[in-house]
Amino acid sequence: MIAIIDYDMGNLRSVQKAFERVGAEAKITRDPEVIRVASHVVLPGVGAFANCMANLKKYKLIDPIKETIDQKKPFLGICLGLQLLFQEGEEFGTHEGLGIFPGKVIRFKLPKKLKVPHMGWNRIHKSKKGTLVEELEDGTYTYFVHSYHVVPEDNGLIATTTHYGKMFVSSIAKGNLFACQFHPEKSQTAGLKILKAFTIKN
Repeated sequence: MIAIIDYDMGNLRSVQKAFERVGAEAKITRDPEVIRVASHVVLPGVGAFANCMANLKKYKLIDPIKETIDQKKPFLGICLGLQLLFQEGEEFGTHEGLGIFPGKVIRFKLPKKLKVPHMGWNRIHKSKKGTLVEELEDGTYTYFVHSYHVVPEDNGLIATTTHYGKMFVSSIAKGNLFACQFHPEKSQTAGLKILKAFTIKN
């Protein structure tokens, strides 16, 4: 069973429906024990970094998330679910993240002709093999909605990059963990391929 973590942030039903489309059972939950026994765990999210961390603490979800990653279960972070994995975010001040990986989450600093948030379809360029985007062609379009992006200290984490005024990290991967700035559940065929690949990891 796939556990989709519910901490009052993000369109959880759209993620669940996307998993259903690829034939997977996915349950929306904020029960720490359900998350602990799940075979796969998904951390989605839309909203402000600090508010999301506050809600994870409020619902006692930080330990189950860290345990899932420590146990090397398949773990998928989506949008804010990617950003929260890092040490700190710079949205409305500096705020502590989950600290799974060293690095920061910073706001786009772009020419005035480019709008922030970065919203819409853009290409992902693969940086490493053996990730959930393995079967996608390099340059595949996925769907983005974000004003901040991650800057990992370890470049070895980078799975894909994307260009919007500059190159930024659009996904990371390590072992059974994959986390992306784009939204697979909104990325049509390409996104469903990513979710399908996630469901068969063990």
